[in-house]
Amino acid sequence: MPETLNISLRGGEFEAEVLKDGSGPPLLYLHGAIGQKGWAPFLDTLAKSFTVYAPYMPGYSKSTGLEKLDDVADLTLYQFELLDALGVSKTHVVGHFLGGMIAAEMAALSPSYVDRLVLAAPAGTWRDSDPVADLLSMTADDLQNELWSSASSSMSLSPADFEANSNLKAELAADRMQDLTAAGKFLWPIPDRGLKRRAYRIKAPTLVLWGENDRIIPPVYAEDFTRLVTGSELLVIRNAGHLLMIERAEVFAAAVSKFLNQD
Repeated sequence: MPETLNISLRGGEFEAEVLKDGSGPPLLYLHGAIGQKGWAPFLDTLAKSFTVYAPYMPGYSKSTGLEKLDDVADLTLYQFELLDALGVSKTHVVGHFLGGMIAAEMAALSPSYVDRLVLAAPAGTWRDSDPVADLLSMTADDLQNELWSSASSSMSLSPADFEANSNLKAELAADRMQDLTAAGKFLWPIPDRGLKRRAYRIKAPTLVLWGENDRIIPPVYAEDFTRLVTGSELLVIRNAGHLLMIERAEVFAAAVSKFLNQD
């Protein structure tokens, strides 16, 4: 089980709740907008090879200070402050959706902090022809349906993945409004905050992961990130939707571990 660290930043203006487990090189995991944050089975697997830090972003769980952040740049700089407080000068960074956008911004704004970079269905670009889903306008039932692959009830799911799916679906409604309030500040009305103008600065080896059945941010967006990040690799995970790290936890963790362990 992970331990919970409570980190005070800027003289108490921010209180960060961070989950930590494992040993080995540091790995920062930045959660997505909704549906999964905190700890999950895929992080248990990664913690076998890495010291995993999984913070709740401001506005999520007990992490405070959201009102003091105006934009994506503020949220990105906050991550550097958190790493400094944790005593981590360089780390692998894995991010999903909102967390993926911030992970990419970290690698662009201060490349020295980021060793290797994994972007799982990251936000950050926009196509009029294939709009990202408007999470704020979706009902709880719609959100329940759209977050998951159409194959999420398949017998191909491992027992652990099936249990994780069931648990997250049960928790989603309770946290939905808090999560969307926090995420909306950085994703609404569209998630394009100019990352494409800064992505040329990303020097970290990068893996882009996508669920083939993602209905929140269509897999066509993978083309944007593999084009923007020079030399990046792409892996599309079959029978996975937006929450690919939950629906296909074993496949996701194996792909991330393999990439991060490359020489």
